[in-house]
Amino acid sequence: MPLELWQAAVLAGVGVIGGFVNVMAGGGSLVTVPVMVFMGLPGPVANGTNRIAILAQNLAAIVAFARRGFGEFRLSLSLAACAAPGAAVGALVGTHLEGVWFNRALAAIMVGVMLVMHFDRGAAERPRDYRPSRGQLITGHLLMVGAGFWGGFIQLGVGFIFMPILNRAMGLDLVRTNMHKVFIIGCYTLVALAVFASRVELLWAVGLVLALGNAVGGYLGAHFAVSRGERLIRLVLNAVLAAFIVKLLFSV
Repeated sequence: MPLELWQAAVLAGVGVIGGFVNVMAGGGSLVTVPVMVFMGLPGPVANGTNRIAILAQNLAAIVAFARRGFGEFRLSLSLAACAAPGAAVGALVGTHLEGVWFNRALAAIMVGVMLVMHFDRGAAERPRDYRPSRGQLITGHLLMVGAGFWGGFIQLGVGFIFMPILNRAMGLDLVRTNMHKVFIIGCYTLVALAVFASRVELLWAVGLVLALGNAVGGYLGAHFAVSRGERLIRLVLNAVLAAFIVKLLFSV
């Protein structure tokens, strides 16, 4: 797919938005993947190509968090190790999700976001120095397998799965939740990308342009997450969820 200048500009722009939203809350792929589908990419190709940008975005975010003194890599690695097998299986399923089934899955995700918005009462307040108990750690690691499957399968909305696991089940504050989230997603995305690349013809030029935008957005998202803290994260999270609800209610 030869990229025209306007297409590259659109991809880079939505990449910045998607990267920022993904790091701050989640759901950025609900912007980037539909744009690629609109440009004519088949569902599995858009789903796989999006992983190139997701990887760049999370690498940039990891660097940004580390530069601000946020890094608990031992815990991040153990959680990522649980998510990776699930991501591999999910990616294998995702390579076969075509046409009407891809659209139906996308619609189902939007319904799921609406339900999360309706039933969730907001992220829990946590002290910055809180350490998860042994039971919370076990629960979090077990849940990561399922979260990894979803991330490998379609990625869209995965932030809304990771944030409750890390914030509610494990008791981490929202800044550390986002710090671990970007590391885990960055790790399992390597696995998912390898699966998609082996089974689907990815459009690397499209992915790299989108990745440039996602990396910028991801770096900015991590920077603002640390500097503005939980208040800004809550604001972005609620705004993203509200936008999805409006889309579900009024789009045809």
